[in-house]
Amino acid sequence: MNIALFGRKVTKQNAAYYSEILGILKDLGWNPVIHKDLKDLLIKKIGLDKNVDQFESHKDFLTGIDLSFSIGGDGTFIQNVKYVRASGVPVMGINTGRLGFLANISKDDIQNTMDLIQRKEFVHQKRSLIRVETERNIFGEDNIALNELTLQKKDTSSMITVHTSLEGKYLNSYWADGLIVATPSGSTAYSLSCGGPIVTPGCQVHILTPIAPHNLNVRPMVVPDHMPIKLSIEGRNRNHLITIDGISKNIRQEEEVTVRKAEFMINVIKFEENNFLDTIRNKMLWGSDQRN
Repeated sequence: MNIALFGRKVTKQNAAYYSEILGILKDLGWNPVIHKDLKDLLIKKIGLDKNVDQFESHKDFLTGIDLSFSIGGDGTFIQNVKYVRASGVPVMGINTGRLGFLANISKDDIQNTMDLIQRKEFVHQKRSLIRVETERNIFGEDNIALNELTLQKKDTSSMITVHTSLEGKYLNSYWADGLIVATPSGSTAYSLSCGGPIVTPGCQVHILTPIAPHNLNVRPMVVPDHMPIKLSIEGRNRNHLITIDGISKNIRQEEEVTVRKAEFMINVIKFEENNFLDTIRNKMLWGSDQRN
């Protein structure tokens, strides 16, 4: 099997985990295909063989890669997805970061996880994405997001107004610091910190979460994901900020943004003893009495 490895940092703390993963892959007879930038770091940090296969583009995932491992936190996992795209290659996240809702495989459980993969004791959990269209095609072909789109103010303390319609019908004008459109995967990210609901993967919905709304009766809203969402910003400044999964660009006053469900989904590797409910409960300490 060809296993793609993606990571953004090689530090003293996580270098040993890269060595462990590469050693296990060698023992299993699996071929690592490493992201070019990561490969360069591993050559310097752990003396990786320069002849190891590498990938640089999402097009490389259409040529025989079987699995993709993301090594880092949720941000690294999201960046990995931008390479996987519509290839159908399953993705697994090994968490060397902090919280880890997407990258939820413990770095201390690598050997057991690899054994489960070898025995094919895992399932593919489908995760939906959004596609963001703007008048000037601001993001080019990188206009997909696993977590969320955010429209927000820039260089001002004044509120903005985000005019919103759902499937061609006017919904609301949000007076706020901004507005988040999140997928179920993104429900545990920025949307959650702004008071949005947690949504389990597999739900066919999008979540509209205002950021610090002026009107206290405005609340997050869950809508079917087959309905296109159209947005535009009005405010005192001419330029505002549009962000998809951490990539930010300037957007003009009243420039129309359309958010749709992407035409493909991501396959995330999940194990029986490591499901979404377990992850939520463990990460958020539900059912745990912290008073004693």
